[in-house]
Amino acid sequence: MNKKFKDMIIIGFALFAMFFGAGNLIFPPYLGKAVGSQFFIASIGFIITGVGLPFLGILACTKTHGSFEIMAKPMGKTFSIICTTALILAIGPMLAIPRTAATTHELSIRPLFPSMPSIISMIIYFAINLIFILRPSKIIDNIGKYLTPILLITLLTIIIKGFVSPIGNVVDTGAALVFPNALKEGYQTMDALASVIFASIVTTAVIERGYKDKQIISMTIKSGFVAIIGLAVVYGGLMYLGSQTSVIIPENLSKTELLLQISQRTLGNLGSIFIGIAIGLACLTTSIGLISSAASFFQGLSGGRLSYNLNAFIISAISILIGNFGVDKIVTIAVPILSILYPVVISLILLTLGKNFIKDARVTRFTTYTALIFSVISILPSIGINSILINNIISVIPLGASGFLWLTPSLIVFIASLILTSKKNIVNN
Repeated sequence: MNKKFKDMIIIGFALFAMFFGAGNLIFPPYLGKAVGSQFFIASIGFIITGVGLPFLGILACTKTHGSFEIMAKPMGKTFSIICTTALILAIGPMLAIPRTAATTHELSIRPLFPSMPSIISMIIYFAINLIFILRPSKIIDNIGKYLTPILLITLLTIIIKGFVSPIGNVVDTGAALVFPNALKEGYQTMDALASVIFASIVTTAVIERGYKDKQIISMTIKSGFVAIIGLAVVYGGLMYLGSQTSVIIPENLSKTELLLQISQRTLGNLGSIFIGIAIGLACLTTSIGLISSAASFFQGLSGGRLSYNLNAFIISAISILIGNFGVDKIVTIAVPILSILYPVVISLILLTLGKNFIKDARVTRFTTYTALIFSVISILPSIGINSILINNIISVIPLGASGFLWLTPSLIVFIASLILTSKKNIVNN
């Protein structure tokens, strides 16, 4: 095996494992159960936002040396810092990291040790995290060489068994708006948000292996392909397993309980052990990447006054407290926050990829601020702020009722600002 291929596999495996966290396991089966025979359409929607957007995030970050702050720079320094901080907090100690801990407790620890308090299991969980995190230069190697192969073998065992011996019939559940709902479910993985943060870890790992200039971009893209192929296969498989449960498993089960039921019905008594291992590894690899990225960010933001190690301990402590809320509560809290952050990050990713055609920074500012404004409007009813005007805006704008209120206005503003700034540049020249 030559060095380039070996590096591509190790980095790609590490990226797959960092992306494949708590949401990646619990959301596809739950969505599959809801849509039944329409699981293929749902898989496409979920993969677009759960796999396609993260890959675009990685590509965009290769243009900014792995930095989301540089990506947001056209918005101004203040916006860049606030947006990056909000993003780090959301996929860090406030939502994503605690969710990995809560999922690990509910699916890996509680089935085997039902009397263990969640606080104890989370302390142990984050202690293991810190063992890996406090040696940041070894993160990619430790995840890519050791943790990911075990994770993949465990997941593929469950999925292949479910294909060979289905646990139930796939039926038509009559689900409506399958594709747009699947797109929104892909949001919950938080992978598109994580991609612009994980990119710095991947870029650093590529550089440490001796790659330079265009080689960095090439290796990052190839590694990204390895990761997204793995994610797409596993997502599709888990969603198909979920679609087999529409009739045989009650609807009132939580997302974590459904996954546990699937694993037990697929592998019998070994199911709890296999899914426990998969959950533990999936959550661990993701939280390692997230804590490391967040610790590095706050070290840089504080000008070195807050050390990497101190930040890692503080983030872990906060995550332990929030993790005790449980998975479903954290998911509920996450929905409105992600509904605001995602349109902003998606806009910046796409605008960064197209920056060769965008000659004026105002195009980026106008488009991104439009996405921000309409994403805020879209979540107002869900937090109890309602009015006839808000409802009319959501119902009149195309895709508004499907949860993508920001998309059409942002596209219109992008085209308009691109035309206007182009004309002004022509006149000035």
